[in-house]
Amino acid sequence: MVATALLLSIAPGQLLAQGKGVRLWNLTTATITGFELSPAGKTEWGPNQTLNDKDKEVDHDERLRISGVDPGRYDARVSYTGGKQCLVHGIEIKADAVFSVADKDLKDCNK
Repeated sequence: MVATALLLSIAPGQLLAQGKGVRLWNLTTATITGFELSPAGKTEWGPNQTLNDKDKEVDHDERLRISGVDPGRYDARVSYTGGKQCLVHGIEIKADAVFSVADKDLKDCNK
């Protein structure tokens, strides 16, 4: 009984503190094999976020947990199988929110 009361008093605060985290929703028509973020207007690319996924890639309509990124405005470098890379400019990332990338957002693609 005491343990249950203690658990009930702690759990809600912990759940609020943890939140769901930042997530990418892949709305492009292809599987993403690389996703790196940089502060908007810079080319200081962070780690490949697809490594956070169990199969190391993000299928169409799949969500990916993004780690180590503070809320703010970012550019993204998106990679696909076969070496194709595109940029997405001005992504707004909010705490515990989902942001999406769709084909219309892809710019400056190579290959």
